Amino acid sequence: MQRVDGRAPDQLRKVTVERGWSSHAEGSALISFGETRVLCTASFTNGVPRWKVGKGEGWVTAEYSMLPRATHDRSDREAVKGRIGGRTHEISRLIGRALRSVVDFKALGENTIVIDCDVLQADGGTRTAAITGAYIALVDAIEWGKQQKFISEKKHPLSDSIAAISVGIIDQVPMLDLAYTEDVRAETDMNVVVTGSGKFVEVQGTAEAAPFDRTELNALLDLALKGTAELTALQSQVLESPRP
Repeated sequence: MQRVDGRAPDQLRKVTVERGWSSHAEGSALISFGETRVLCTASFTNGVPRWKVGKGEGWVTAEYSMLPRATHDRSDREAVKGRIGGRTHEISRLIGRALRSVVDFKALGENTIVIDCDVLQADGGTRTAAITGAYIALVDAIEWGKQQKFISEKKHPLSDSIAAISVGIIDQVPMLDLAYTEDVRAETDMNVVVTGSGKFVEVQGTAEAAPFDRTELNALLDLALKGTAELTALQSQVLESPRP
């Protein structure tokens, strides 16, 4: 089955990463999954929240937001509304959990890294693009911390890499990396977070229109593993090149 954009069911959209996009942040990456674009910036602070002081451990957290015109219609800024929406909270927590799953807080030392993921343009898969790009920003922020002697060169705060992708079932066909037009008509929609070594960190799946069986679940997870393996290879390629 061919999709609206001509991709095969098991094919990612074109993925690009502009590492070091921000000249101010300790780590940054502008990542694109097709027409979805997310700017991920990592801010390094020598010190930890009060509840972590004296424990010899660091902290990593994340915040997610969308620009007012990231979608077809303008939405008000949540800061202007005076409250953060449930979806924003949920995705921020998801990104934070995903990143923390591969962080050794003892090795990080009493340092804090905050990852901001700002959606510049949305066409499906914003949270998965955010996680994949945030990892690259995190790596560079940790390297900056080592250069500044806040983290020992002998320490290895990251135990693995992390990436994420969406999968779904459309017209009874399992598909990888859903664009918005696919996402809204999917019978089943799932976001999957996977380490570079192929272990699952989080699986968020919902039967939007029709319940799915074990065979379909396995097919979706296989697609997710294929997609995240390709994203992991891209992350490695980006990080192996000299930092801008």
